[in-house]
Amino acid sequence: MQRKNTQAKAPFLLAVTLIVSLFMIAPMLLSVMAGLVNNYSVGLKSGFTLRWLGEVWENYGGTVGWSLALAVACVIGTVLIGVPCAYALARSRSRAARIFEELLTLPVAVPGLATALALILAYGQLTAFRQSFAFILVGHIVFTLPFMVRTVSSAFERDDLLALEEAARSLGANFRQRFMGILVPAVFPAIVAGSLMVFTLSVGEFNLTWMLHTPLTRTLPVGLADSYASMRIEIGSAYTLVFFIVILPVLWALQALAQLMQKRYGT
Repeated sequence: MQRKNTQAKAPFLLAVTLIVSLFMIAPMLLSVMAGLVNNYSVGLKSGFTLRWLGEVWENYGGTVGWSLALAVACVIGTVLIGVPCAYALARSRSRAARIFEELLTLPVAVPGLATALALILAYGQLTAFRQSFAFILVGHIVFTLPFMVRTVSSAFERDDLLALEEAARSLGANFRQRFMGILVPAVFPAIVAGSLMVFTLSVGEFNLTWMLHTPLTRTLPVGLADSYASMRIEIGSAYTLVFFIVILPVLWALQALAQLMQKRYGT
């Protein structure tokens, strides 16, 4: 009986899914199409062109490499900081650890502009640092670190890992051997999943980056906003297409890597 009810609901759920997907995808498709026509107001009748893509790449091509490099550096930074932090929080039951965990999520809870303003007030006097991509990198790490910590911390809390760590300790393994040889490989799928989340957030982050950037340290989202604000809509739409062309293959590759790691190491 329950199976029949599920089968009866399947067409309805499929229809709802298709409607919601169309509602979300249609605006993006329209934006992309606007970057491939000669005149957006005329529409497809004006004919297709790659002229706007060429102008975008000429003016903003440099933001592509910097955005990807910034996202990769952000992933590396959050892994190096977040994995040990996640282990400490997973093993500690003290009140101080719980308070620290809550404070760690503040950059996510407060607006990105507020976080950026705090960083500017704290480190804005360091001119060389302020005008470099390292300044934006610090902001991205502060913003994305909670996602890495929460994801990996949940994996460290598994009962089988606790038993495995105790067994290794009883056999004489020191902390480095237990952590690097047993625990990190065991939570590697969670690290990959957290890295995918951090990479995605870093590449698409705008509010924080907009406050921290300079004319020489623009990223893809900032360049996209600039193109929409200062040029015709065809340029901005072509920039959106460039964004998709660059980012989607990277995200698909990371998704495939995450699935491969889960199949190899388990969840």
